[in-house]
Amino acid sequence: MKIGLACPYTWDVPGGVQAHVRDLAETLLDAGHDVSVITPVDDESTLPPYAVDAGRAVPVPYNGSVARLLMGPVSAARVRRWLREHDFDVLHAHEPTAPSVSLLACMLADGPLVATFHTANPRSRFLTAAQSALQPSLEKLRARIAVSEAARRTLVEHLGAGAILIPNGVAVRAFEGARALPRYRAVVGVGDSDGGAEGHGSEDGDSPGGDGPVVVFLGRIDEPRKGLDVLMAAFPLLVEQVPDARLLVAGPGDTEAVRSRIDPSLLGRVDLIGLVPEADKAAVFASGSVYCAPNTGQESFGIVLLEAMAAGTPVVASDIDAFRRVLDDGRAGRLFGVGEPAELAARLAELLRDPAERARLVERGRAVVARYDWRVVAQRIVGVYEMVSGDSPVSVAADDT
Repeated sequence: MKIGLACPYTWDVPGGVQAHVRDLAETLLDAGHDVSVITPVDDESTLPPYAVDAGRAVPVPYNGSVARLLMGPVSAARVRRWLREHDFDVLHAHEPTAPSVSLLACMLADGPLVATFHTANPRSRFLTAAQSALQPSLEKLRARIAVSEAARRTLVEHLGAGAILIPNGVAVRAFEGARALPRYRAVVGVGDSDGGAEGHGSEDGDSPGGDGPVVVFLGRIDEPRKGLDVLMAAFPLLVEQVPDARLLVAGPGDTEAVRSRIDPSLLGRVDLIGLVPEADKAAVFASGSVYCAPNTGQESFGIVLLEAMAAGTPVVASDIDAFRRVLDDGRAGRLFGVGEPAELAARLAELLRDPAERARLVERGRAVVARYDWRVVAQRIVGVYEMVSGDSPVSVAADDT
């Protein structure tokens, strides 16, 4: 099939939707489909051969975060040209309610249109205010996909439309067999019958703070809903229970601002490494004895949990709906009360002191991740494409000039 994917957010800025579109595109290409992506981008040289530059986006507050979005006549002209240059069998727009490229694609195109909705926000002022303006474009959709029950519920409550539930995927092959970052020797106690062996490790030296167990956080460090403040509040309590515990924090944001809030006595136990390349994410997960996701809400899915589990790292996560579903109601990972540092410290301490339980969670995690492998998820999405496509390809809307 000839498939067009529209991505609303800046390609070279880390984000869940961008990763979803990239992984879907590459899985479809591997399966023999003809795929083109149109997306905003800051540095055109970062685009893969299958992607097209829709222009430079601007940062705006959106869904409790800051998204880089793109609208206007220049980007509309680029989307129109992209549509005319391809006879797509299906156009797949991601997050078409955001004022960006996906919405433009829905406005400008006719024919077999599919959209995936990622946002989970039960009180979205934007969606409430924009419902009537969005309706003409969204009525063109022949199928709607939601990545989670929370995203589906947001769509129903704000736009009165249902959706097929197809989860995010994870590129399992990119995370399997991951090795730790070079300076880490994380004592994970997985894969040894007596719980005393080192699991993920490296050959060249000790990491900051010694050889104790490592808790990993990966996310935007200055975005409150990612919950780093909760983890930082829990860390001193964790050290009281596990004296050699260490913390590895990766992700974009002001690392010095975070460092300034750490108790000086604990500075040697906290490694703030900032933004890591996509290719190094698996190594970050593999450097930990446990991966911690302390998010406080507004998460439609838990892709980062799946990535950690695919890398063989057990998970402790806040008990929000999206995470609870991914972790099989706590059977594939430990859950703690949202925004509760003391409870988080207790869950982390229990797991760090129990190698056998960590090993059990790793095995359970692998079983869960298999259901989300992109090779499985993409087949379901292609089934939707086949359901909506027909004799006529996607075209530029008849009333567009």
